[in-house]
Amino acid sequence: MRITQGTFSFLPDLTDDEITAQIGYALGHGWPCAVEFTDDPHPRNTYWEMWGMPMFDLADPAGVLAEVNACREAHPEHYVRVNAYDASLGRQTVALSFLVQRPTAEPGFRLDRAEGADRRIGYTVHSYATERPSGTRYPVPGGHQGNGRAAH
Repeated sequence: MRITQGTFSFLPDLTDDEITAQIGYALGHGWPCAVEFTDDPHPRNTYWEMWGMPMFDLADPAGVLAEVNACREAHPEHYVRVNAYDASLGRQTVALSFLVQRPTAEPGFRLDRAEGADRRIGYTVHSYATERPSGTRYPVPGGHQGNGRAAH
């Protein structure tokens, strides 16, 4: 199953040149970027781990791409995304968000149905990835399982 979250998620994975172009677009609009990662891609999990600090003073897309690549190297089997923030309305709003890395295998989700009182039916989404503890949800190439944290 291919997770479709954020801009461009229905397209093939972006190349580094395409990622750099999108970062350049964001920076050109005055939107600072931040890099985040997770091993729990549930649609309601909006709070991913932040890689470093948001890059409010960075104007060069190559600097953001360097942070993307550092995060990819530290977390080779996690989802990694770039968020671009627009503060023009007096509050931080995500103006652009897109995935720049996926795990080799994406286990997907199932839809659980629950029947309640008065014939009400509710549904929840269950991520198969969360059946394993955080940090061991996706196998790392070479067999090593990390703890999901980066030293930086």
